[in-house]
Amino acid sequence: MHHQTPTAAGAEVVSPPELAVELLAVPKAVPELRTAVRGYLGAACSEVQLCVSELLGNVIRHVGEGTPVRVRVVRVEGGGIRVEVTDPDPRVLPVLLHATGDDESGRGLVLLDAVARRWGVEQGAASKTVWCEVEAVEE
Repeated sequence: MHHQTPTAAGAEVVSPPELAVELLAVPKAVPELRTAVRGYLGAACSEVQLCVSELLGNVIRHVGEGTPVRVRVVRVEGGGIRVEVTDPDPRVLPVLLHATGDDESGRGLVLLDAVARRWGVEQGAASKTVWCEVEAVEE
């Protein structure tokens, strides 16, 4: 599905159907990924940027720094945006924790759960994909 944007001259600019990036899960990749998402969407969609940051951060923390991942961002029917992060470890699953005031971690999926209209995990034999969908909000 192509997203089309009318221009002042009446021509239409067709955005790519999806953003698909393969990268290593390292801390410096997080801001680079947020910039790529902003470029793909043509706006600073803070909810989508939060989701890609948290999902990539979870791979870094729980699967391991330097893990190869595939990130996919695509517009979906109903005005939403789907974010998917696939890594090669089907055993390490995300867990929604309830952090207390003194905890220094454990809030990432709580934030994602608050901004996403839905999220989940698709397990494969040799990988897993953690995904979420958020409303497409123009900022």
